Amino acid sequence: MTTAPKPTASVVKMPTPPSSKEKEKRKLEDRFSRQVVGSYGFTQLPNLLLYAQARLKISPTQFNVLLHLVQHWWDADKAPHPKIETIARRMGKSERMVLRYLDGLEKAGLIKREHRYRGKQKQISSAYRLDGLRERLIELEPEFRKAKEFRDKRQKAAETAA
Repeated sequence: MTTAPKPTASVVKMPTPPSSKEKEKRKLEDRFSRQVVGSYGFTQLPNLLLYAQARLKISPTQFNVLLHLVQHWWDADKAPHPKIETIARRMGKSERMVLRYLDGLEKAGLIKREHRYRGKQKQISSAYRLDGLRERLIELEPEFRKAKEFRDKRQKAAETAA
């Protein structure tokens, strides 16, 4: 009777690319439901905005107002112009409080208000330039990239050592 030789190396199973069925589970609709996403849409945000939230030096409520502005920012070259009353209603805050939060965002250099008028006298909703936010995130990105590279390097070293 012959015996099979013992393997000299262990076989490591390589990860396989996700199947089309698995890729489907990555869709926003699969996570939140078609009803939720289809009826109300979604807002694209760069993850760096979330990672750098504390570095922007604004309150969580100011951050919430900022997200409402971003939600209305559809075209890069056009400033969003949601009504104060809309943001206030959604947040459950007074219009005066929303104006104070906008003042803080403007003082932080993240937004710039542009008053808009219909005709010569009737003021309509202000537009909000988000160039300051964009510039601040561009300024912070190298710092976050270096930190990520450092973490990745430490992770790789830990895996190699194990």
